[in-house]
Amino acid sequence: MQKNKHNTAPIEVNEAILNVITPMGLEFKRNYLYAGDNVAKMYGIIKYPPEVGVGWLTKINNMPSTVVCQTFTPTDNSELIQNISSTIRQKTGEAESARDPLVRQRALKAVEQGENIMQQIDQNGETVGFVSNVIMVTTNDEEQFPHRCRQIETAVASVKCKARGLANLQKDAYEAISPYHIPNEKVESVCRKMMPISTYSGGFPFASSAYSDGKGYYFAKDISGGMVAIDPWLRHSDRTNSNWVIMGVAGQGKSATAKHIITEEYAKGTKIIIIDPESEYKKLTRDIGGDWIDVGGGAGGKINPLEIRPIPDDDDEENGEYEENDSLRLKEKNTGGMGDLALHMKTLEIFFGLYLSDIDDYENAYLNKALRELYEKFGITLTMKIKDTKVERYPTIKDLYVYLIEKSRDSNVHAEEADNYRKLACLLENAAIGQDSFLWNNQTSIKPDSRFICLDTHALQNSSEKLIKTQYFNILTWAWEQMSNDRTEKVMLICDEAYLMIDNKVPQSLVFLRNCAKRARKYEAGLMIISHSVVDFLDPSIKMYGQALLDIPCYKVLFGADGQNLKELCELYNLTEAEKELLFAKKRAVALFCCGAKRLSVKFDLQHKLKYISGGGR
Repeated sequence: MQKNKHNTAPIEVNEAILNVITPMGLEFKRNYLYAGDNVAKMYGIIKYPPEVGVGWLTKINNMPSTVVCQTFTPTDNSELIQNISSTIRQKTGEAESARDPLVRQRALKAVEQGENIMQQIDQNGETVGFVSNVIMVTTNDEEQFPHRCRQIETAVASVKCKARGLANLQKDAYEAISPYHIPNEKVESVCRKMMPISTYSGGFPFASSAYSDGKGYYFAKDISGGMVAIDPWLRHSDRTNSNWVIMGVAGQGKSATAKHIITEEYAKGTKIIIIDPESEYKKLTRDIGGDWIDVGGGAGGKINPLEIRPIPDDDDEENGEYEENDSLRLKEKNTGGMGDLALHMKTLEIFFGLYLSDIDDYENAYLNKALRELYEKFGITLTMKIKDTKVERYPTIKDLYVYLIEKSRDSNVHAEEADNYRKLACLLENAAIGQDSFLWNNQTSIKPDSRFICLDTHALQNSSEKLIKTQYFNILTWAWEQMSNDRTEKVMLICDEAYLMIDNKVPQSLVFLRNCAKRARKYEAGLMIISHSVVDFLDPSIKMYGQALLDIPCYKVLFGADGQNLKELCELYNLTEAEKELLFAKKRAVALFCCGAKRLSVKFDLQHKLKYISGGGR
């Protein structure tokens, strides 16, 4: 308790405030110091490059695990002009007397730089001053401390500066770098360097912060608080498609970010199709007035896999670009009359391969034969163009089941063939009249009226793995028809929890997605993949497809990661040490954003639209 000198009434001491503002335990050594549980070292920059560009101090200011203090003290221009004039005379003499061409060239370069600086100061009246940069490297792991110090020294050297440890000045430098900033003559005498204010101010991080395509929409804020505005449909040499990858551990903000992008795209006229396994987008869809469709068994969400979807014409593709079993393969110029059914049969091979994964090639041949004959009964042939023909009704799985039963009982069919037809009918019984018939045993009933479509698959999650994989593939084929139907309409397909579409034994769904990512740009379409871990996509058995799906997108949003996932991310995207530390910190709503060849550390400030985009964890 203290007394006020003007009043006799005592003043109560607020112990709580004292505890907050009291410094932590400090211990100073010759070349380092302890601040509580952290070990730190103070550096000063003693050398700067002769020429610098805009934002040249960005790397120094954004180094991980550091605190940087920069001071600019204006001074008298006349002293600097005299020093520069003296230096010019000296270097001119060296150039005239030098016999070594390299020495002469360096001297002439110094003269040129000196004259340019003198013109800035003397004729343009630019302010000059003393600049000092003090850096504190800190970590709570003493074993990693020497490694961290070497990293910082290397980072400073990469911008052609030189950092020196402030021996015997650790306490003085700590005071100078503290928030209350006590200028210290000893530190200033070691670190200060005279330079024009334009050189100094041009090196600040905000000189090169923010990113804008000049159109598009607000995306996020960069590490310095600058606005990042993008147009994902803009085409540059390093941005050839509108595909996205959003990765990160649970709770980092993946769903909120995806909804943020989706709502912005929808507002700009893009047609949205979402595959939603967790019913996360149901509220958003209904708030916007879109079509929420239950494709896990709902009456309005049936997709008949036997319905032939017209393949879009693609006359500008080169032959041979597509791989075998590529169900997105479009008609080539030399198809020689091949119709839509012939191409759709490739899709059916994958569909039944997922559902009937145990049948062999011999049995698969019988299934293909039965399908061709069944389509003929409905008046559809291999050479028919669906766009030019009115089809009254497509066959269903039940029709195929009934036809297989008929073939197995046909007296004109050989006994061995009859057994094959009987086995196939048995395998398809669940899909035709059993517990799986609620998915496919009807004509396609999805008829969206809006540009915002949510295909909810939550009801599938308790089904068998083969049923989930098969229905996801069926949904993807329908979605691709919407994406490729009109080349002038922007369409974005969002695949949330995309790991559910991966099957190491039957990778066709992943192959389909990969090919969709490759071809989407030709139809003004985009694909967004959202998942927890890249490890799921990089299993050796499916890596040739999974890695391509992660590499192809020009837009990547990488949230926090650790363990094997972080290791795979570093190798896949060649992340720097700073980028690796950003992901390892796992700060909510903070991510590494790759926009073509450019990489930014961004923070998603989406308070203004949380009503619509609250994430999966909210």
